[in-house]
Formats: sequence, C-alpha cells, structure tokens
Amino acid sequence: MKNMYLTIILIASVILTGCVQKKKFNYPVTNKTDHVDEYFGIEVPDPYRWLEDDNSEETAEWVKAENEITFAYLNSIPFRDKLEKRLTELWDYPKVSSPFKEGGRYYLSRNDGLQDQDVMYVKETLDGKETMILDPNTLSEDGTVAMTMFEPSPDGKYIGYGISRGGSDWNEFYVMDADNGMLLKDHLKWIKFSSMAWYKDGFYYSRYPEAREGDELSGVNEYNKVYYHEISKDQSADKLIFEDPDHPVRSFVPFVSNDKQILMLYVFESSSGNGLYFKDLKKKKSRFVKLIDTYDQEFMPVDHIDGKLYVLTDDGASRYRLVTIDLNNYARENWIEIIPEKEDVLKSVSIVGGKIIAKYMKDAHSHIEVFSLQGKYLFEIEIPILGTVSGFSGKIQDKITFYTVTSFTTPSIVYKYDVKNNVSEEYSRSLIDFDPGKYETKQVFYNSKDGTRIPMFLVYKKGLTLNGENPTLLYGYGGFNISLTPRFSITKTILLENGFVFAQANLRGGGEYGEEWHKAGILMKKQNVFDDFIAAAEYLIDKGYTSPDKLAIQGGSNGGLLVGAVINQRPELFAAALPAVGVMDMLRYQKFTIGKYWATDYGTSEDNPKMFEYLYHYSPLHNICTKADYPAVLVTTADHDDRVVPAHSFKYIATLQENYQGSRPVLIRIETKAGHGAGMPTSKIIEEYVDLWAFIMYNLDVEPVY
Repeated sequence: MKNMYLTIILIASVILTGCVQKKKFNYPVTNKTDHVDEYFGIEVPDPYRWLEDDNSEETAEWVKAENEITFAYLNSIPFRDKLEKRLTELWDYPKVSSPFKEGGRYYLSRNDGLQDQDVMYVKETLDGKETMILDPNTLSEDGTVAMTMFEPSPDGKYIGYGISRGGSDWNEFYVMDADNGMLLKDHLKWIKFSSMAWYKDGFYYSRYPEAREGDELSGVNEYNKVYYHEISKDQSADKLIFEDPDHPVRSFVPFVSNDKQILMLYVFESSSGNGLYFKDLKKKKSRFVKLIDTYDQEFMPVDHIDGKLYVLTDDGASRYRLVTIDLNNYARENWIEIIPEKEDVLKSVSIVGGKIIAKYMKDAHSHIEVFSLQGKYLFEIEIPILGTVSGFSGKIQDKITFYTVTSFTTPSIVYKYDVKNNVSEEYSRSLIDFDPGKYETKQVFYNSKDGTRIPMFLVYKKGLTLNGENPTLLYGYGGFNISLTPRFSITKTILLENGFVFAQANLRGGGEYGEEWHKAGILMKKQNVFDDFIAAAEYLIDKGYTSPDKLAIQGGSNGGLLVGAVINQRPELFAAALPAVGVMDMLRYQKFTIGKYWATDYGTSEDNPKMFEYLYHYSPLHNICTKADYPAVLVTTADHDDRVVPAHSFKYIATLQENYQGSRPVLIRIETKAGHGAGMPTSKIIEEYVDLWAFIMYNLDVEPVY
C-alpha cells in the first residue's frame, strides 16, 4: 500500500544555497489516486484524498518529506538566526494579566518572559502577597500541555481548570483544593468547547461520547450532552442533565447565574446564532424551558437580577441591544429594552458595582459607556489610546473591577476601575524593549469592488515615504462575525523595526459593523470578502505604500481560506503569501470534527447545485491554476489541529506543488504536537514566526537591520 499511494523523491539539489528561491524546486512527488466525487452530476477529482488519513504511515512519511524540504530552505536563509535572536530578546519581558476576584480571592497570571505557558497566582487581598497556585509548565517537559480554563468556585473551596494536550481542542478537566493547591482525584475527559459552571459542591459541563480509536483528531463531533459532576467522584458517576438525541449536531454550554438561582444553556447548531434554555435551580423537579429555540440570532445572557435575565442580542438590532426578560413572564412581547441599538456596535456588557458597563466598537476600535441598571446613560470611561479594551469582570456587588487597554504599538496596560466614582488608576504596565514613539497608526477607508467603504489600519515608522518600495504585510480574516481590532503583537514588532508597513483590513464577513456586515460576506456573498481584500492590496499599491514585489499577505483559519482564494484570483498582486491552518477544501470541510458548524457562513456542497457551484468556484484547493505566476507560499498547519484538520493544507500544497510552474517556493511547514494555535508554547511560537518573517523578508528582498 505504501508503494501504491506514496512515492517520495528527495533530490540532493534541494540542499539549499543563498539563491535557491531563484531556481525551480524539486518537491516530493505525491502519488495520486483516481478518486472522484460526484456533486449534482459534476465529477470532481480528489486525487490526494488519502492525505485525509492522519493515522496512516503514508501520510506520516509525506509529512516528514515535506518538512525536510521546508526546514532545509528556512534554515538556509542567511539572516534567520538574527531574527530569532531579536524576537527572543523582544519576547523576554514580564507579562501580567488583569486580576479577577472569585471566592474571596484575587487571581492573575504572570509570565517572566520566555516561559512556555503563563503561570497562575493567587492573592488573599488586592494588595497582598502573590502565591503561585498553578504552573502549567510543570505538566509537560516540552511545554505542549496548555491550560485552557481556570475557574475558582464561588465559595472559595476549589479551583477547576482545563488542559489541552498538543494543541488539540479536546480538553481534560481537573480540580484542586484552593487553600493548599493539592490536586483532587477528579479527572474529566472528552470535553470540547465547554464551560465549567460551578453549583454547590460540583459543576455543570458538557462532553461528547468517547471518540473511536483513530478518530480523535478528525472524526465528526456529535451528540453533545450536559452533565453535573460532584467533586471527588469519578466521571462515570456524573449525572446526565440534558441531551437532545433528535439533533445530534447541537452542542451546549452551561452556566449558572451569579445568584445561583438559574442554570442556563447556550444551544448551538452552527457558528452563527444560538438558542437559550433555562432551568430554575430553586425547584428540585424543574425542567428546562426553551426560552429561545431559534438559531438565527445571538442571545448572550449577562446576569440574572431580581427575576430578570439581562440579555445582549442582535434580535431586532443588527448592531446589538440589551434587553431584560422576566423569566416568570418570558413571552417576547414582554421583553424590556434597556440599551437600544445605536450606530456603534455593542460588543459586550458587564454588570459590576450596580451599573452596566457597555463595551462599544466604533470603526473597529473600542469605547466604553456606563449605564444604570434601568438603562440611563451615566458617563463614558476615557480610553487614552486608539485601541482595544477588554475586561470589566465582576459581580453586581463588586466596587472595583479591572480592564486592559492595548493597541498595535502599546503592550497591555491594566487599569483598576472604581465603578462608583468613575476613576481609573493604572495597575500594571508591560515594559518591553520597543519604542512605540517611533511608529504611528493610521486608519484609512477605501472602496471595494462594489463601492462598499472598508476600514483598514496602517502601522509604520514615522517619516514613511510613499514611494512604492516599502515592504508590507496585509492581514485579513473576514468571517464568522469576528472583528479585527488594534492589538499589540510582539511578533509584528520585528516587521515594524525592519521598515514594514503592517496593514489590517476590516473585511465584510466580520463583525465590525454588526450582523449586516457579517451577512454581507457569507454564503453566496463570500466573494465580497475576497474583493475587499484585493481592493485593500490595490489601495496600498495605488497610494504608494508598496508594490506587488514588496507585498505579502497573511491570514489564518478562515483567513487561510481568504489567502488561498485571493492568490488564485489575483496572484500578480502579491510577492509572498502565508495561509495558516486554512479551510482549503470547501467541498469537504463539513466532513470533519466541528466543520458542520461553519455551514451558516459557508453553505455546503450538498445543499443544492447553486451552492455547490459557488463553493467550487472559489475553493482554494479546486482553483489552483497551472498558468498562474503564484507568489512565494508558505502554508502552516499542525498535526494536532482538530478544528481545521491538516488535510486541508496537505491536499492544497500537494496540488499547488504539482501544478505551479514558476520558480518561487511553495512550501508547507507542519508543526508537531500543536493545534489550531491556542496554547502553543512560547518556544514554538518564536520558532514559527521567525520562519514566517524570514520567509517573507527573503522573498521580498528585505535585509534585516540587525
């Protein structure tokens, strides 16, 4: 079977020299099969279907062969070591999170600089001594076990936490004694995208059935169920609380109101919209009530106060509003609007200190307003920079909360906020060997193909000359109602120091202007997203920021799809492309793990002939052209990515290497013991970004200043 499916030919000439990208590459020869699928009478070849088997020896050998060529190329780049030295220096500074209060104690995370994982600390009082309570770096020798959740119990007795191994979305839950840090015997498995909702001496959570051997990282996830786990008991004794066997795709996220009176379930059957059920915990035999049993809008409970549920929703408000629902009289006509929809997008709401703290987004950056519980506007919290604000966790009785401010050139600044007096006080600041005063951030607006006005942030050194010669990295996403806002990135400081322009485009499909903006870039309007990104590149070229020979593009996950699609459609615009963990096979994405959830954004190839034809028309895998002069391409993925399975990237690069006739490198970098990105240890992050930046700088003819 090995000989039938895979023939690897490694040519000695690929041991690279300084000019290797000028030559034609000798890639591993990936065997093809005659597999063909039929969609509505149209035959679609899938010759690399065998690469979907992540457990096969043939796939493992192919991965090894591809990595040998890729790392030989990357390690030969003359200045790679200089970039690694500088990025390591930049990364090596103390980092601290915003504190939060639970169970009478304060918790926060710290990293002394280069630790692979952040370490959790506890303080008895806000000004008290910090004590280390959990160090995830001790959970594995190589730093690939990451903490995914940290949930102290409200009574202060326990700390629950989740871990992920090797970057997988699969989580395991553990419990420790909050007083002494001793690990209890609790060990829960087969958990994915669940909360840990504490109630009495246990918590609610959701889990999937145990995966069949070999299907752990690629099998479809169905039949999610909600359980109650009592502390110090075996998982097999957990009590089943809710299931819905008639809807196997639905998943549930439980949470308990701060007053411990109501158990609520987020109910998901896609990545867009949710149902909402609730159960009265004061009544022993109460049943779940389907408060919302439609899945077209989002309903996000904020808190339960005096019998009323505060809910943030886009129901009847594309840019969101806040309503209260009386759970004893919950008919829709009885809902009361507390904060109505306005021009800016209401992104999230916290109820702290007897007030409503509303986080708004205006043209993709944050501003904060404070209201009474009845919705009366009180005041605005002044934010010192054009950036992104997060935080404001707490309970209605808390007088103090914390929030974090960051921008493209400003590392996180944590503020302590006095809710009653509207006073912010700087609590901590990250100190890094990077001078933000040398750079400027500018927001511009440009017109897409259909005339839609699109915002874009530009970051660069002061005194930039618009001569078309500036190396530029254009980043985009454009999907799933996700908004790209200003955030500090250590990795991108390397580019800024070396004269790059960093451009971040706020494409349709995201949430920057609410649900209408999202819907303008989904299903059979997905091409709008690609047009928006292409127009961003044209704007940067037309205005003299850069030129096609100096322009690189980057995107991950749905953004990897974006990059793959636009270099098929307009390859001449770009010199280098970095598609990461991308959804590249638009005809089969729904066949793996949680892929079915994305159908509300993408549609599926089985829906109808028109949807199939639309997906087939832009699918990155299926539109690679033998005559196109592609940019240099470095695909990145990981062997434990069980969200966008690596088969997408495997099949895509095999097809690109087969068909591309030019001399630029088209390579794939496959990380081991890593997943979709979250929880990757610092050491691996540094290695990956050094490779990415070395690749684009080498192919844009940029010599580092170091």
